[in-house]
Amino acid sequence: MTVQRTQPRKTAYITFADGRVFRAPIGTPLEEYIRAATADDGQPLAIAAILNGRLTELNRAVHSDGFATLARINSSDGALIYRRSLTFLLIAAAASCFPEAKVYVEHSIVSGGYFCKIEGRPSFSAEEIKELEAQMRKIVAQDLPIIRREVALADAIEVFRRKGDEEKLALLQQRQKSTFILYELLDTQDYFHGFMAPSTGYLPYFALEKAEGGGFLLRFPKKDDPEHLVPVESHPPIFDVFTEYSQWQKKLGIRNVAGLNQAIQAGRLTELILVTEALHEQRIGQIAENIISRPDARIVLIAGPSASGKTTFARRLAVRLLALGIQPLAISVDDYFVDRQHTPRDEHGNFNFESLYTVDLSLLNQHINRLIRGEEVQMPRFDFQKGARTEGLRVQISPQHVLIIEGIHALNPELLPEVDPKYTYRIYVSALTQLNLDRYNRISTTDTRLIRRIVRDARTRGYSAADTIARWESVRRGERKWIFPHQNNADAMFNSALTYELAVLNPLAEPLLRQIGAGVPEWIEANRLLARAQWFQVADSLHIPSDSILREFIGGSILENYRPWPST
Repeated sequence: MTVQRTQPRKTAYITFADGRVFRAPIGTPLEEYIRAATADDGQPLAIAAILNGRLTELNRAVHSDGFATLARINSSDGALIYRRSLTFLLIAAAASCFPEAKVYVEHSIVSGGYFCKIEGRPSFSAEEIKELEAQMRKIVAQDLPIIRREVALADAIEVFRRKGDEEKLALLQQRQKSTFILYELLDTQDYFHGFMAPSTGYLPYFALEKAEGGGFLLRFPKKDDPEHLVPVESHPPIFDVFTEYSQWQKKLGIRNVAGLNQAIQAGRLTELILVTEALHEQRIGQIAENIISRPDARIVLIAGPSASGKTTFARRLAVRLLALGIQPLAISVDDYFVDRQHTPRDEHGNFNFESLYTVDLSLLNQHINRLIRGEEVQMPRFDFQKGARTEGLRVQISPQHVLIIEGIHALNPELLPEVDPKYTYRIYVSALTQLNLDRYNRISTTDTRLIRRIVRDARTRGYSAADTIARWESVRRGERKWIFPHQNNADAMFNSALTYELAVLNPLAEPLLRQIGAGVPEWIEANRLLARAQWFQVADSLHIPSDSILREFIGGSILENYRPWPST
């Protein structure tokens, strides 16, 4: 075939992952291609797309051929866009119904949703919440466009100056680019960190509900069941942890990232570190006192999701117990793994190392009961290279000892079914909240843990950021199955979040994230994390104590090689 001159095509082709190809005139919004590709497919709503390797809003015009995969509302990217767009819907509806109210999105809730408060007027009554929800549903039914505009930074500053939004103005001091993205719905213009749905018709699944603490809940579905709301617990224990964190922030005089940046610029970083670490130490001391106040408590069980800091917490708790005259003994659940050939497998035939049944439950329960009775036990040690148990130390404890068991299954009642519950004290550890960018741009606790893990994995395991991100969804699935369902079994909760930590972690994570090139699946997540990091003032780790939770991730922990064992 010879090369022939021709005219430019007036159509663009989009190829989807299943091989189907759709064409439309150049300039057609991506949304039209997605509607054609998903018509009557019975799948969850597609709210965005990954076009040529880049997450793309559906209102973008298509000017050239491309390859697209769908970002449905049951995907990680799609769920974030849904929740962010739903928050904008709430803000716009509140501005039309109650213009004097400033809505603050405080934190997430376990059942799916956000706990919100208002300032500028009294809390919403139950009737006002019904009115607000009705207005939101009216806007959804109208399927109004969510308009994206790129404006000069000076123009954006003027928008927020007219609105009297001091938080946004303070945040914009960190802005390096000369342009800024604003979204518009009804008469509301605002900034949201991340992409949006193209219109309000994409947001049908939500509810508003009055909550304790003078606030209300913006409820939305969980990612795994994106069209149904989960019933809300009346007062989950984790709510008290969020309340405590809010009180900590008030003591520090910092409410959001802009406040943190201002404190760092004012030379208050060392003060922030010292006060935050003191609050952690105070809480660890309270938990230790609670343990010794229960004479029957002989086993301390500690669980939490990945990168929650539970290892450092367990060792700091052991030190605190020692100071109170109690001898701790660490029991590693890993040493009770079944031999490799007996490890459960997942649906793909691969070893499922996160399953509870990787543990020899019978042997573990037998040894725990014997130790509590004061008998000598031949402890096992698991050889990970051989994939088999070998003999460990012989151990015998006294009534002044407590056993400390840390692991992902520690709060699962099936771990120690043969041990009398009166002997156990259960602790849930996680980075349960973090500073938000402003009053409704949240930084999820999951993101904080992911940044922690990226930094730690690179330092201790030689993993790239792409490796860690690629494993993250599998880790999250394991957490949802094996950890989160049991968190309310805890006798105490420890929030390992540190007010200043992302200012320290971001500059360590940034070069790792920038090694991920465009075009690989992990680039989208890396780009999102990098975009968020731009809002933080950089801080160094010089004055972070050597026993800080953060040292588990950045290095330099005095507790790294400490493990409480009895005298032998």
